[in-house]
Amino acid sequence: MKRHSAGVLLSSLLLSATAMAADLPKVEVYKSATCGCCSRWADHMRQQGFAVNTNDVADVAAERRRLGMPDAESGCHTAVVGGYVIEGHVPASDVKRLLIERPKALGLAVPDMPKGSPGMESADPVPYQVRLVQTDGTFRTFANH
Repeated sequence: MKRHSAGVLLSSLLLSATAMAADLPKVEVYKSATCGCCSRWADHMRQQGFAVNTNDVADVAAERRRLGMPDAESGCHTAVVGGYVIEGHVPASDVKRLLIERPKALGLAVPDMPKGSPGMESADPVPYQVRLVQTDGTFRTFANH
């Protein structure tokens, strides 16, 4: 009886995870072909249920500017998901929160490449801030990690 209950629970969890992933919009990532941490961030997003398409581009900064993200917020890759621009190593949990709350904003940014952020895993992580960037380039703190 316990095996049957565990099987039903596992099936329910898998169905819930599949349904949740189906509800998440696709992530379009613009990155350098040689950047390993960008690929690790894309893997992090996949592991959290997002479908991810990576685009290797010659000039990531040009893509960032095309999408309206200020240079001051620059990370090493730029992504678009659900109508928002995601700059740098933003955790999937913050992207999911953004998609639930749907604030009026350009998107989220983690400037630079902080050790310990998704894709920049480290035994010596540093605190970092996820910023909610407005269309005028101003920002407020969205999350602290």
